[in-house]
Order: sequence, then structure tokens, then C-alpha cells
Amino acid sequence: MVDVGGKRETVREAVARGEVVMAPATLRLITERSARKGDVLQVAQVAAIAAAKRTWELIPLCHPIPLTGIAVDLTADPGASRVQIEARVRTIGRTGAEMEALVAVATAGLTIYDMLKAAERGMRIENLRLVRKSGGKSGTYLRRESGGRRGTLGRGRAGERRRR
Repeated sequence: MVDVGGKRETVREAVARGEVVMAPATLRLITERSARKGDVLQVAQVAAIAAAKRTWELIPLCHPIPLTGIAVDLTADPGASRVQIEARVRTIGRTGAEMEALVAVATAGLTIYDMLKAAERGMRIENLRLVRKSGGKSGTYLRRESGGRRGTLGRGRAGERRRR
């Protein structure tokens, strides 16, 4: 594990994104809230938050860090037959929160898969990536997203914002 004791504490934030691609009929189970296991987006959101808080237990050389905020947005996208996932993680510390944001997105995707696998085993978890990080000595990193996507993902199911 890298020694970060000599670094100064700064506000750090990381944003990660990914998506779960599925058949339109499977996506309808989400938007109509008719999946057998329950409210898919709500359960995936809670799972993502819990996973971000436990990242240090999952990734062997990752530091345990005090998280000051976690927000996870899940958006059903019927046009592309997918669920878009975005996680924003904040901390004040000596090391960044990139891994926590990535673990949150991956866990949300895996939870969606688990809750819907009886309906479709061919779903794909795709395009897991860090899109922005700020704070610390290296400053700000911003990934250029194709298709002009910038900022947050937009509206959640039925037009409501899904945030925590």
C-alpha cells in the first residue's frame, strides 16, 4: 500500500459512469416496477452506496478513507435499451475516491444483473469508466465523453431525479 502520510488533506471528488444494456422487455420490468425481486433501481442505488463505503475491503491495496458524500444516479434509457449509472464520491483526505466511485458503479450494474437475470441472462455491463476526479496534487482529470454528454445523467425513471 502506498504511504500517503506525507500528503496534505484536500477535498477530493470522483465521478464514474457505466451502463447495463438489456432487451427492451427487460428494461420495461424496471420502468414498470414489475421485477420479481423488487424495485431494481432503488436496490441497485443502495447496493452501490454500501459498496463504495467498503471499497477498501474489496480492493487489496486500497486505503480505507472517510467518505463525506456519495450520490448514485440510475437512469432508464429506453431509446438505447439500457440503464445509465453515475456515482459521485467525495472525501476530505490524503488519497482520492476514484476506486470508490468505480466500485459503486460496478456494484450497481451487478445488482441490476442479479435482480433481472431470471428474465435475461444476456445483459451486458459496459463502459465502466472514471469521468472526472478533482483534488490532490495531480489536480483535475476530465474524460472527454463521446456524444456530447457532460455533467450529470439527467432524469431518473418517470422523470424523477434518483439521488442519494
